[in-house]
This record gives sequence, C-alpha cells and structure tokens, in this order.
Amino acid sequence: MKSESFKNLPAKDQLSVLKECLLNNPTTTNLQNLKDFTEKKGINLDVESYRPFLKKQQDLSRRKDALVEDNELFTAEAEWIDQIKPLEFEEAKKAKQENRQEDYILRTLEGIAKLYSDKAILSELAALVQDYPKAKQIAQGYCDLMDLRDRSGADDESLKKLRATKEAWEKDLLQVDIEP
Repeated sequence: MKSESFKNLPAKDQLSVLKECLLNNPTTTNLQNLKDFTEKKGINLDVESYRPFLKKQQDLSRRKDALVEDNELFTAEAEWIDQIKPLEFEEAKKAKQENRQEDYILRTLEGIAKLYSDKAILSELAALVQDYPKAKQIAQGYCDLMDLRDRSGADDESLKKLRATKEAWEKDLLQVDIEP
C-alpha cells in the first residue's frame, strides 16, 4: 500500500484497509503489508500463523467443489484477522478513562463495525451490554442476520435481501442511543 491516498488515511483506516485486503485477497503481499504496518505501529502479530491459510486458499482455488471448505476457511481467516483489534477500541478505552461515555460507546461500536468474525462481534457486544444496554438488542439483530445469511441462497434476490438487512443492522449499530 504505497499510494498517497492510502498514506493520507488515519492509522485506524489504514489498518482496516489492510485487514480487508488480506481477508478478500489472501496473498503473501497483502500479509506482508499488514505485517509492515503492525510492526511500524508496535502491534504484536504472528504472521507466520497465517501462512497455512494462504496454502489452503491456494489448494481450494484449484477445486470446483470446495464451497463448504472455502466458507470454513473464511471463518477461520476472519477469526485470525480479528486478533488485530481495530484501533477504535484503543480510542474507546481512552474515552472511558476520561469519562466521555458517549465517545466511549461510539468508538466501541465503530470498532465492532470493523470486525469480521461472528465470534468477535458477539463477544464485543456482550462486553458492552453493561455500559450500553442497547448492545443486547444489536447482538440479537446480528444473530438474526447470521441466521438469514446461513439460510440464504446464492441467487441475486437473496443476496440483495441479505445486503439490505446487513446495511440496516450496521446503521442500527452506529446509531448511539444514550439515555440521560
């Protein structure tokens, strides 16, 4: 990622782009870009533990009957990627320490929006419930979205419905409702 537009992004957005690139296009180059960024930012990351995913992806790309295995691989890759917490969580922690409750909740929700695995999303929402009761409703909405995703067909109409449902969930996620 050497483009000027990438370099001009805030660090939290650069990290998000690098993670997304690796998840959507698992290559040695994308892994190296993520490694370089995390080293520069002092984030401890064992990139060698990702290499088996690259090999498996390469093996699966040669097969036509690998849809189930590809979905399982994506799930495992997403969980690996989510080891690298979005930088919004650091901002949230600082806001909480400074007693800026609304900023704390918003930054946490923004961090959740940048997670990929069901496990990480639901875990972060569960951790937030004590400070933000709406997180329970958001988690239920995410469970409903997961159910729709898992039951959904691969046809255009099903994918359109799934995208619309996901967009509505994300909008609800980022709509902070603080009661006085």
